[in-house]
Amino acid sequence: MQKPLHQLRKVMLQLVVVVLVAVGIGLIVVGYGLDPAAASAERWSAALTAFGFAFFTAGGVTMIWEFYLRRVNEQAAERSLDAALRRAVPAFRDAFLSSLAFDAETLKGVASDEHLDRIAANALALRLKDKQLAHELYADVRDQVISAPERWHDVNTTVSLQPWTDGPSFGKGSMFVATIRWEYKTVPASGAMRFACVSDKAEYRELLRDDGTTSAWYHGQASGLDAADPKVFALLAFTVDGEERKIRRTARNGAQIYAVSLGGASHGREVTVAYTYRALVQRHGHLLYLDLPRPTKGLRIQLDYTQAGIRRMNTVDYFASSHESRVEQARTLGDAKTVNISFDGWTLPRAGVAFVWVLDDELSQVTKLADP
Repeated sequence: MQKPLHQLRKVMLQLVVVVLVAVGIGLIVVGYGLDPAAASAERWSAALTAFGFAFFTAGGVTMIWEFYLRRVNEQAAERSLDAALRRAVPAFRDAFLSSLAFDAETLKGVASDEHLDRIAANALALRLKDKQLAHELYADVRDQVISAPERWHDVNTTVSLQPWTDGPSFGKGSMFVATIRWEYKTVPASGAMRFACVSDKAEYRELLRDDGTTSAWYHGQASGLDAADPKVFALLAFTVDGEERKIRRTARNGAQIYAVSLGGASHGREVTVAYTYRALVQRHGHLLYLDLPRPTKGLRIQLDYTQAGIRRMNTVDYFASSHESRVEQARTLGDAKTVNISFDGWTLPRAGVAFVWVLDDELSQVTKLADP
């Protein structure tokens, strides 16, 4: 209501100024236009001219006064607004930042991805009090997690180590057969998954960086076996929500690739993926490493080495987290030997668990050499 009333007053004042000026000019014109020969013309001319100048002057003074008052009022309004904003800005700022902090959708609606990256990096810098460290850490997390094609949840992995019966039992060429089963929940990023086994280290490292490869396995040529041999690596089964999927295999010298189509399961819904593969592991390599290629929440791994002739099994996890993993060397039940590892937090891509063992026959040889 204030603005229309103010405009009405302004228009009325301008109308008064126009009337005063017009009347003044009219009286001046009439005063100067009287016939000077008439007896009373001189007095009327002087009177009309005086009144004309009075009206004209009143109109001019009113216009100048209105202009002056308008400037004064505008300046006063600006000062009042500035003071009000200075008092209210902290409250507005806190309310705005609070809404952004507690409502991610609000922040998403007002900031682009680039702005969000800067906000996150700068917020981390304030908390760490080290700008360079904060920006490098955030860039690393962004490249590994935000750019990851998919994320895994509730991962359950079982591993069984058994001696390889098609080769020597010990010494050069002796192997373990590792049968590994993975089961997890995810929203698939693509309609197909690939598994590869190669003998070239450069190709293996390239496959690890390839988001289209779910699992890459390296088998060196020192064993005398070709990585393309199904005895070295084989994808045995693959299911999506319990439904078997067809496995396609291609091979060339030094490499083999298995591909599985997910069908309609890749259309943006969460599914349970499960697959089992078999791989040869060098017995005297003393190492089995399980790699997590995607950001993972909740991990359970069980390794059974009952029949592998292993005296002791050690584990090393590569989880960059403030949470600790739980490792349980199961109590001996008969001849059963198992290791259970669980981790409830998030793991970054390329994290994993290494199993390192000591063989029975190695300890036996050491004991014989130690005897006099």
